[in-house]
Amino acid sequence: MLGRNLELNGSPPVEIVVCGGASLIALGTVTRPTDDVDIVALRDSTGTLVAPVPLPDSLLAAAAVVAQNFDLKPNWLNNGPSRGEGGLFQMGLPDGFADRLIKRIYGPRLTVYYIGRLDQIFFKLYSGADREGVDLKDLRALHPTPEELEAAAHWTMTIDVSDGWRFILRNLLTKIGYENIAQRI
Repeated sequence: MLGRNLELNGSPPVEIVVCGGASLIALGTVTRPTDDVDIVALRDSTGTLVAPVPLPDSLLAAAAVVAQNFDLKPNWLNNGPSRGEGGLFQMGLPDGFADRLIKRIYGPRLTVYYIGRLDQIFFKLYSGADREGVDLKDLRALHPTPEELEAAAHWTMTIDVSDGWRFILRNLLTKIGYENIAQRI
């Protein structure tokens, strides 16, 4: 419906990069519900990833129609993960992120790139240490290898370099059964 509304509005083509639950659901990794679609980046006309701030007006207008038609919350489509200066895009995406995107086309005006499995592991470890809850369930559903979790842990420490973060991360890794990784970071 979002792609169709962009088409009806005569919008220029929009390319979004989606992470989180919506991405996991779209790729068949989890079957749980979600109430939003998190945009971590946009792709410009040259294929370069750019910060999703602000989201294009035409995209927001089309999303508002979808929200109204399907009784969704007004910000069901949002740039929450990369909204401010402390956002994921602004802090630095994992190396090779753009190469792992999975492309889906929803009509002539909307292309969605879902983040790859490894990047989901990175993001879910980061948010799991920050918020726990559903993020840890999603992390488990991704069946990360110890090597992937260690790489994710190291990446999260580029986002937050504080000793407090390292402490939180070590506690989480220990809690989920990866004491050896916790000791190495």
